[in-house]
Amino acid sequence: MNFLAHLYLSGEVDEVKIGNFIGDFVKASDMENYNKTINKGIRMHWAIDEFTDHHSIVQKSKDRLRPKYGHYAGVIVDIYYDHYLARNWANYHDQDLRVYVNQQYKMLESHISILPKKVVHILPFMIKHDWLYNYQYFEGIERVMRGMANRSNFNSKMDESIVELKKYHQEFEEDFESFFPELRAYCYNFLKKN
Repeated sequence: MNFLAHLYLSGEVDEVKIGNFIGDFVKASDMENYNKTINKGIRMHWAIDEFTDHHSIVQKSKDRLRPKYGHYAGVIVDIYYDHYLARNWANYHDQDLRVYVNQQYKMLESHISILPKKVVHILPFMIKHDWLYNYQYFEGIERVMRGMANRSNFNSKMDESIVELKKYHQEFEEDFESFFPELRAYCYNFLKKN
């Protein structure tokens, strides 16, 4: 799961959303810098990643990509799944995607002083190029993949992964639609217990 899914799965509490959003950019030793609710979001992010990485449906998605992309297959699938969430947003949320995304951008900007440096660096690009909204379009996914490939220290070939998204679009969508309800239930239980 990528940025849009992590925000969406966090529920309605902004500090949980912030923690879930920044989860890839913090270590356990950084958690003392954040309050209890943000820490809950960070832990939730890690739990989502763990659940996703070991799920059989997600493995099937990754297997389509592994021959060409190796260990980058997981990163690519995370972004593909955000594509399907954005594309089918009306199936998952009552609020219009445009309205939801704008609210999330404003919320994140209003908390810029507590965000990790790497997040502070990427947030303006995310907003300028409207990543969260544009995940629904092939062009948006292609732009994100190109940016990630450019930032990678290795030849990840992620910039080429739009080819597989188009080629196996229905198969990846079926995987997402089977997997996502399970992830939603998992996240609902996580929020309830914690």
